[in-house]
Amino acid sequence: MSAKSHTNGPDESADDGVELGGQFDSDQIAAETAAAAEAADAATPADGSASADAGDVQQELAAARDRALRLQAEMENLRGRTSRELADTHRYAALPVVRDLLPVLDNIDRAIEAAEKDDSAGNLLDGFRLVRQQLLTILSQHKCEEIAAEGEPFDPQFHEAILQQPSDDVPAGHVTMVTQTGYRMHDRVVRPSQVIVSSGPGG
Repeated sequence: MSAKSHTNGPDESADDGVELGGQFDSDQIAAETAAAAEAADAATPADGSASADAGDVQQELAAARDRALRLQAEMENLRGRTSRELADTHRYAALPVVRDLLPVLDNIDRAIEAAEKDDSAGNLLDGFRLVRQQLLTILSQHKCEEIAAEGEPFDPQFHEAILQQPSDDVPAGHVTMVTQTGYRMHDRVVRPSQVIVSSGPGG
């Protein structure tokens, strides 16, 4: 039985998948073993003496047991794979929503930056900051956090370089500026940080 022969629906639990797989496993193994045992009984005379084809029956029984063990191992692999897939689905369930929220957070940051240049936007600025903090709290509850970038060594796994320029203050290969904040959820990158990378001191 291949892994494609049994999959869980979106609203089934990992336990249901294991229970169904285990039922099929038990039935198949029982059928294999019972068939071989019946063949062995049929080939054995009433007086208990060995029949001419007793060796063939024993080979068939051993083959049935081998098939049953192989089937059991395959079912165990399927259970483990299904369990891991369901765990990942649950772990990253909020990922699409988080991706949709990040552009909203970007726009709020731009609004805060513009309001900071306007002396008459005090109350508006406070409101933007409050909304921003609420969004960050929601992201944090879903284990989504900012990716550290400024001053860090450039890491292509977490950073996306959009420019390289000389810097007397930042060592070569390190991030001098972040143009767009990146985020990750658990160990998965939601969006890499867009950064400018230092090429070292200028000439």
